[in-house]
Amino acid sequence: MAERAEPQPVDPARKPVGPSTLAVHGGEVRPKPAHSLTTPIVQTATYTFANTQELKDHFDGKIERVEYGRYGNPTQRVAELKLAALEGAGECLLFASGMGAMTTALFAMLSRGTHVVVTDDSYRRTRQFLNQTLSRYGIEVSTVPAGDYDALEDAIRPTTRVLVSESPTNPYNRILDLERFAAIGRRHRVKTVIDATFATPYNQRPLEWGVDVVVHSATKYLGGHNDLLAGAVLGSAELVGAIRGLQGITGAIVDPFAAYLLVRGLKTFALRMERQNANAQAVAEFLAGHPRIAAVHYESCPSRWPATSTRPRGWSTHAPSPTSRPPSAGSRA
Repeated sequence: MAERAEPQPVDPARKPVGPSTLAVHGGEVRPKPAHSLTTPIVQTATYTFANTQELKDHFDGKIERVEYGRYGNPTQRVAELKLAALEGAGECLLFASGMGAMTTALFAMLSRGTHVVVTDDSYRRTRQFLNQTLSRYGIEVSTVPAGDYDALEDAIRPTTRVLVSESPTNPYNRILDLERFAAIGRRHRVKTVIDATFATPYNQRPLEWGVDVVVHSATKYLGGHNDLLAGAVLGSAELVGAIRGLQGITGAIVDPFAAYLLVRGLKTFALRMERQNANAQAVAEFLAGHPRIAAVHYESCPSRWPATSTRPRGWSTHAPSPTSRPPSAGSRA
């Protein structure tokens, strides 16, 4: 029987688990099917039931298990639980791409007559979806300058339901003050959504700063090998559960093989991020000491797990000046 895997309870008396351990063991049940060491690929579209009573119990809500590929997959579930553990989220939902995650989440949170505010340095396709697609469905959008928190708050209306931003931004690496962003949302009872693809949970966990929903393109650092397309939405079980219900209708689901590749890629996630952070720090320090470079804006970022709210508000990274911005961004899967 293909039941949904759930994480084991954590003993609060035990030492907090680090990112390497979570990346390798988080979300994985024991024993695995067929006594496999690695999470197997459950390559199926439909699932069997032992008898009619089991089928009835499932639809009556007495037992929870998968029934059809559009509503979930055991391999997908392991990847979701692993990402939820890394992000410190109550729940995670995987999608076929990062844009599938963002668009489905926004469709689930907005309706005709509502209003959304987005910062102007958010990912280009996200802004296109908001300004070009959602306007056809009677949803109004306001775009405000990134980093202008007064403008962000002034743009909020009685019909505003969501604030959308990204940190660090693609491609300019601007950093949002996550704590201030989340506080504005709470003050006006508006949900906050952050695309944290560039930071990953290793460097930044927006939920710890009060953000409601985090979106990732797992195609990038989470997968780590440029061989899969996937996206993720993370947040409370209640919020993600509502988005999961819409995904079952729209069908933007991740393939079992892509979920398997994501689980595999996450095994080395912490090691990869530690090395990438060290390389970025070395480049920033080299540029800062170069006689022909006027200024480099960065903060020392030691390779450590951001377990508590001890990091700077919203983290920090190298921020090029407007004159040095690259002409275009890498694509979001």
